[in-house]
Amino acid sequence: MREREVQISRPEKVLIPPGITKRQLADYYERVAESMLAHIASRPLNLERYPDGIDGERIMQQRAGRYFPAWIARVEVRAEKGDVEHVMARDAATLVYLAGQACITLHPWLSRSDRLDRPDRLVIDLDPSREDLDEVRRAARLIGEIFRELQLQPWVMTSGSRGYHVVIALRRRADFGAVRGFARGLAELAERRHPDLFTTEQRKAKRDGRILIDVMRNAYAHTSVAPYAVRARPDGPVATPLHWAELDDPQTHPQRWTLATVPDRLDRCGDPWQNLAKTATSLTAARGRLEQALAA
Repeated sequence: MREREVQISRPEKVLIPPGITKRQLADYYERVAESMLAHIASRPLNLERYPDGIDGERIMQQRAGRYFPAWIARVEVRAEKGDVEHVMARDAATLVYLAGQACITLHPWLSRSDRLDRPDRLVIDLDPSREDLDEVRRAARLIGEIFRELQLQPWVMTSGSRGYHVVIALRRRADFGAVRGFARGLAELAERRHPDLFTTEQRKAKRDGRILIDVMRNAYAHTSVAPYAVRARPDGPVATPLHWAELDDPQTHPQRWTLATVPDRLDRCGDPWQNLAKTATSLTAARGRLEQALAA
């Protein structure tokens, strides 16, 4: 429960059809704050806002608003066109305030504010070209198997959109270039082994129905959707951390859990990613194993 009281303007304004209001969005973020903040609290955020609801204009906001209250944490980061002051969410009140600003989705950096050039997450984003729920679940399982083959512990979540994210926790020894290079090598290995399922082709017209292994998020100042973030889609699907066994359930799909169901899921089962940070590892040994697998 947040300690600071936050006033929500126009709380009954519908942001997400069929009738999810700004107040309901804020209440959701308050309920999941403990689990969500464990994954994003010290990271710069990009804010995906819809002042007129998801059928209106989308605003992707990097800079903290000048009118944002002083108690909201900020971090200044370097950028090509000048430094940018980003919001950080360190408490439930910040999540509630941002919901009141019609921020539906939070997109955190893959690095933390004290070492912005050293990521502590590697993200593989699986982007399907067609609606085949069994196929995309299989794809996530296969990527997980490759990580385990390299003796890395993978974690999986629904994107709340079309696919899944497979994530590795890192010790912050490698820079973004090295991490993205590793991710590219893994994507190449998966594509070689399963050419009918995977592709690294960014252009949709050339994917031939295959699932894109997108590694482009692994770069400085790039972001990935936050665990437990609501997506700007009807019914408010949520990017939901999973147990790996849940991918064996035919009912599991990328938009299965919503802002109406995730709080109860957390109350019943807890956060499947609660120990993710404890598995942080260096890529040094895994890089050697990956090179051997690519050379085989």
